[in-house]
Amino acid sequence: MQTDIDPRSLIGRKAFDRNGHKIGTIDEVYLDDATGVPEWAAVRTGLFSRDAFVPLGPSDLVDDALHIPYDRSLIKDAPDFGVGRHLSPEQEVQLYHHYGIALPAPPPPDRDFGKLAGQDD
Repeated sequence: MQTDIDPRSLIGRKAFDRNGHKIGTIDEVYLDDATGVPEWAAVRTGLFSRDAFVPLGPSDLVDDALHIPYDRSLIKDAPDFGVGRHLSPEQEVQLYHHYGIALPAPPPPDRDFGKLAGQDD
């Protein structure tokens, strides 16, 4: 998905599965803690249903709707963590596993790249 989209603009948009079946409406957008990039969306799956978390990375925004490249049944079976709360790293790992997505690489450790090799402090 485009990373330059204002995450607030996604709220209220319709969401569809890989086959074009409507899943629901986006309630919340969750940003990556390290990068601030939109990473997950909570989609309300029905009037009296729960929210299903969907990955934004492999999804596409087309004609004002979010198209998620997974079947509706997989999306509706996603772990339910409730909305309005921060996703813990453990919860994110569960979501990555649920969707079969490789975990993102951890950020590199801080290094002093201004030093020349062999240069002492």
